[in-house]
Amino acid sequence: MSTRFVALSHRDFRLLWIGQLISTIGSQMSFTAINWHIYRLLSNTSYSIDILGRHFELGAEALGLGILGMIRVLPIIFFSMLGGMVADTHDRRQILLWTELGGALVSALLAITTLTGNISLGIIYLLTALSAAVSAFDTPARQAIVPQLVPKEHLTNAISLNTLDWQIGTIIGPAIAGALIASLSIGWVYAINSLAYLMVLALILMMSFRGKPAAQETSINLRAMFEGFRFVRNTPIIWSTMILDFWATFFSSARTMLPIVAGDLLQVGPVGYGVLSTAQSVGSVIAGLILSLRREIHHQGIVLLVSVAIYGIATALFGVSKIFILSYILFALTGAGDTVSTVIRGTVRQILTPDHLRGRMVGVNMIFFMGGPQLGELEAGLVASVLGVPFAIVSGGVATVLITLWVAAKYPSLRQYKSSSEPELAIA
Repeated sequence: MSTRFVALSHRDFRLLWIGQLISTIGSQMSFTAINWHIYRLLSNTSYSIDILGRHFELGAEALGLGILGMIRVLPIIFFSMLGGMVADTHDRRQILLWTELGGALVSALLAITTLTGNISLGIIYLLTALSAAVSAFDTPARQAIVPQLVPKEHLTNAISLNTLDWQIGTIIGPAIAGALIASLSIGWVYAINSLAYLMVLALILMMSFRGKPAAQETSINLRAMFEGFRFVRNTPIIWSTMILDFWATFFSSARTMLPIVAGDLLQVGPVGYGVLSTAQSVGSVIAGLILSLRREIHHQGIVLLVSVAIYGIATALFGVSKIFILSYILFALTGAGDTVSTVIRGTVRQILTPDHLRGRMVGVNMIFFMGGPQLGELEAGLVASVLGVPFAIVSGGVATVLITLWVAAKYPSLRQYKSSSEPELAIA
């Protein structure tokens, strides 16, 4: 097998990889459908409020989508560190079986309530929160199990393949969702996602791996739970990149505003919305393929900072674009910039973190990499509801560039970091 796909020669990892691809396609279909569902439910609705004697008209769509971002992140904040602790103290395969079953049930409820006409804004928010809570346990176990399925010399390849998995899924999923919404209904998207969960469950059952807890101490307590946070906080290179990731995605998260951008600003309808939703992942795949041709990223600190700055600049320009093809290219550029920084951050974290802390490290990182964009979507929704979607996106992009400059000044060790200065962190 090609050295670029050597990790797939290991049967259990191959099953996990196929399952993750199916899961990503399904979850991205559901993500896209829920955003469009909220947009349609609140279309042409507004709220009036008075603040300090001034009257404001709040766009309900933007506000509703922003609240959706908060709904998605609160369970992550509450449960991700517990999920990381569970992943380190229990059989990670068993955890995945339960989380896949939970995800299937949540998606089935979304499908049933939508197809029977009993859906409401509150039900969507509640089931979205339950889905996020499930992912708080699923993600740490899913990422932490990978080093147990492949030998150490194939770990980098496995991580790269998982990144490719995600990129492919986020291209296919939104496109399928847009087509299904236009031709059938939103409810069928949720139903297909429920079936996807069951397919993944079957693949995990086929795995021969039967793991033991990675941590020697298997009791769940606050001291052990926060051990992962202490490790991250005391590892400057990991901590500074997590800080940058959180604030950059907080200020420059435009994904939840896509239904409004596609429906109102670009006027391309649900199919155009589905196509536009693939742009970030297309940019990610192109950047990932370019990076795969290199054995090593030199001057990693500078490359990381520049890539995040590009992410912010492209976001700001995306906010003022009125041409679909230009918007697509700019949104794809945000995906390319994000992928470069993800490759650097992900490799450093996996190599530096001992196995008995991997689940907890991922749990801490979930707060950063999911909390940033989801809380950012709430911020963008509030700003957009008052000042308009273009202003919210443009200001977020500018703020991202400014926060990148601040991190570069605050953490000179990150700015000066080179792969040659820490050989053990070099990307193979």
